[in-house]
Amino acid sequence: MAKKYEGVAIGIDLGTTYSCVGVWQEQNDRVEIIHNDQGNKTTPSCVAFTNSQRLIGDAAKNQASSNPTNTVFDAKRLIGRKYSDSAIQNDILLWPFKVIAGANDKPTIIVNYKGKEKHLVAEEISAMILTQMREIAGAFLESPVKNAVITVPAYFNDSQRRATKDAGDIAGLNVMRIINEPTAAALAYGLQKRANCVEERNIFIFDLGGGTFDVSLVTIKNNNFEVKATAGDTHLGGEDFDNRLVNHFVKEFKRKNKHDISGNAKALRKLKTACEKAKRTLSYDTEATIDIDSIFKSIDLYSSITRAKFEQLNQDLFEKCMETVKSCLADAKMDKSSVDDVVLVGGSSRIPKVKQLLQEFFKGKELCKSINPDEAVAYGAAIQAALLSDSIKSVPNMILKDVTPLSLGVEINGDLMDVVIPRNTSIPVKKTNTYYTMKDDQCSVPIKVYEGERIRASDNNLLGLFSFSVPPAPKGHIPIKESFAIDSDGILTVSAEEETSGNKKNITITNENGRMSREEIERMIQEAEYFKAQDMKFKEKVKARNALDDYLYNVRKVMKDDCVSSKLVPVDKAKINSAMIKGKSLIDDYKNEETYMFVDFLKELERVFESAMNKINKGYSDEESD
Repeated sequence: MAKKYEGVAIGIDLGTTYSCVGVWQEQNDRVEIIHNDQGNKTTPSCVAFTNSQRLIGDAAKNQASSNPTNTVFDAKRLIGRKYSDSAIQNDILLWPFKVIAGANDKPTIIVNYKGKEKHLVAEEISAMILTQMREIAGAFLESPVKNAVITVPAYFNDSQRRATKDAGDIAGLNVMRIINEPTAAALAYGLQKRANCVEERNIFIFDLGGGTFDVSLVTIKNNNFEVKATAGDTHLGGEDFDNRLVNHFVKEFKRKNKHDISGNAKALRKLKTACEKAKRTLSYDTEATIDIDSIFKSIDLYSSITRAKFEQLNQDLFEKCMETVKSCLADAKMDKSSVDDVVLVGGSSRIPKVKQLLQEFFKGKELCKSINPDEAVAYGAAIQAALLSDSIKSVPNMILKDVTPLSLGVEINGDLMDVVIPRNTSIPVKKTNTYYTMKDDQCSVPIKVYEGERIRASDNNLLGLFSFSVPPAPKGHIPIKESFAIDSDGILTVSAEEETSGNKKNITITNENGRMSREEIERMIQEAEYFKAQDMKFKEKVKARNALDDYLYNVRKVMKDDCVSSKLVPVDKAKINSAMIKGKSLIDDYKNEETYMFVDFLKELERVFESAMNKINKGYSDEESD
């Protein structure tokens, strides 16, 4: 059972470019998306610092052009990442504010506040935005707010999730749950449209926001919401489309006026604002105008861009979105014809080309536009918050099952990854596999826990390891049960148990144990495809090596039996001993050997050994006949 919390609870969509907050209204039995002091239901995820004050939201964004180096945005693209991350390095070239490497390679933002230089991390900036959302909710509810559910992209790793939770703690919030954005959107859609539907429906959530992109396939039946598969990119969204426009106009300005404005923060900030407006205009018109007075050295920038040119500039990004859609369906093992509804979430899902590609992919299926793309995630977060709140009774009792994005397993003999929990398995989940000792009189077993999609364990990401004691016994005689359990918050616990002695041990895997960055996750999934043939070849070699090792083990046991050994012909005994030495050498140097060498040598060893045993058996038969 989920833990219940006392008091009012809110749902917050902490977005890259805009954030939104909602609350369940028990008197109306529905979610209310709360407007800010400007009357807007979305608030810019922007914080600015001046000589006199700190500004958050609309006030910060409105003065960005005049104070670009001290106006911070896109904090979500920094949170939980390393400064050395290639994505961060690319973004730094486009940001007017300064970012340096802090302690432990953590990105640190430098601003001037009240005449003094101030160093901030992404969690602090995000906390400021969360504080603003809490205050917006408090003003609407006319009471202080403490409890909140915060959403994150489905492909956020543990470090990014923990950093988001830390931001909530800094903001003075009790973070009840971190949930995935497309899952929250599915809750919103399910409550509004399908919560009481008895028939099963497959809902495809397409969530393209300002800085992140997620897709999820969710099956809804009655009040049960089960995520079948998820895919995405934590560094793809409206900001990238804006940046393509900015680069286009920077080149055009240089060509026409012989001036490069790429190094001028104020000019770029003005151009970025104009490009964002142009992108929005192109969602309903076929042409947009860029008109900026005195952008650089009293030179005006006046130009226009067509929807066709915008689509051309971003064609590769749109295609990347569609590849992710295909990947999600493949992971779910579901044909696109089985999808009942396609739900658009996130402001960038309004882009006509995106909608066209989606509709073509789903063979003309009408896209669901009945829920507000900007509010759907906060709406779902508010539902989840209400479900976790003990004081709210009217919300439908929805049951939510999410998935784990990567396969989890342990290293077995020969550097192989044995998967215990496959990628896209519904959580919470617990699975157990049984393993056996690999050597005679083995006293301890090293248990190494990995996540990833490669067959070779060392090619995946090591999450944690521990040593497990076992009583001495012959090889293969001690069974060890290794259990993997993931709770609803995504925390992994690995336990080992040896039944004969009753020995037990477990380890809890969190981001402190080395969870990887998003880039590493993407690399693993891509490499799983690129190197699939190589991995299969390696697997075959390990299988052949292990088959030879097992056969040698059995031969050694037979040779230690004096009854058998004494009856062997000396020539046969010499041949067997020689073959055993050669076999051990092959196994010790197996990484440098080819698969066929193990297969061929095993056949040769079987021939030599069986021939010798047949002579002994024939001798027994002759004695019996005498």
